[in-house]
Amino acid sequence: MAGRSKTDRIELLQGTLELLILQTLRWGPQHGHGIGQAIRATSEDVLQVEHGSLYPALHRLDRKGWVTSEWRVSDANRRAKYYRLTATGRRQLSKEQTKWKQLVRAVGRIMKPVEE
Repeated sequence: MAGRSKTDRIELLQGTLELLILQTLRWGPQHGHGIGQAIRATSEDVLQVEHGSLYPALHRLDRKGWVTSEWRVSDANRRAKYYRLTATGRRQLSKEQTKWKQLVRAVGRIMKPVEE
């Protein structure tokens, strides 16, 4: 759905951005801007990740050892820091996916209309 207004976008729950970054990096190494673009495109413009949120999250993931980074030349022939999921990050992603599924089920139960 191209052309969503800012009011149609959804604020991410704390920890959700890290989950989305890890999920995006499952597809292979990517630079920060590319990660943000992939999240935006995959969510059909519902989720717009601001640089002020994305890069601190990437640094947290790096400190935790869930991602690693290296400087490379991008497709646009510019120097960019590329992030890659580590083995520890893959294991953490699996744990986070399980927690996310539990959260979605719990919220779904709460949101389900009560039959009168």
